[in-house]
Amino acid sequence: MFGIKRKRRERLRAQQMPTAWVEIIERNVPYYRRLSPEDRRELQGHVQVFLAEKRFEGCGGLEITDEIRLTIAAQACVLLLHRATDYYPQLRVILVYPHMYIAEATRRFPGGIVVEGREIRLGESWMAGAIVLSWDDVLRGAADIHDGHNVVFHEFAHQLDAESGKAEGAPVLPRRSMYIAWARVLRAEYEHLLDDMAHQRRTVLDSYGATDPAEFFAVATEAFFEKPAELKTRHPTLYEQLKLFYRQDP
Repeated sequence: MFGIKRKRRERLRAQQMPTAWVEIIERNVPYYRRLSPEDRRELQGHVQVFLAEKRFEGCGGLEITDEIRLTIAAQACVLLLHRATDYYPQLRVILVYPHMYIAEATRRFPGGIVVEGREIRLGESWMAGAIVLSWDDVLRGAADIHDGHNVVFHEFAHQLDAESGKAEGAPVLPRRSMYIAWARVLRAEYEHLLDDMAHQRRTVLDSYGATDPAEFFAVATEAFFEKPAELKTRHPTLYEQLKLFYRQDP
């Protein structure tokens, strides 16, 4: 079975991507234009595997089109460049709403306080094999590659995180020896962000990263790809850990 899967993926990666598909990616995903020719070819191959293996479903009346599939897949596969990958193995379906949507939510706060209610969301990642996205916000996040906000990068970072068995800001790292430095650096940077929030200091990282370590990793991923120079200047050790994990230097 594994040999068959590997050969199928190799065949898909080797195929020429249709010109119309490339044009959609170039138009909707400006980050693609920053990549080297070699990285663009690698990304195209990953996208073709991703689209062959993942199912997309429209919600709230949205009809799934090639534009939707390609715009999401191209951004999701940016996180896979240069890495040995099993293409988000836990993920089976991407649910796409036309706009922000309402979801039931449970928030746990210090002291055992639990608050339940409804939230407006741009996206979410489930360990049960699904990602939910707002199409409007997918386009908005892709359009500005310097604002540090990209809902696809964010939610797919959660999927990478969950490959370790838990979504807690500690994804599967390339080498066992990397875990000690990863834990030390990300814990310190997370606590630094908490302190910045408490003192209302301006930060490179979005304040949502202070929610918990899993959200910190997802927010840091957004900043790594969209604000790399600023992140490297102000958080060099965090940047280095993300560079080692993603095997990219934006």
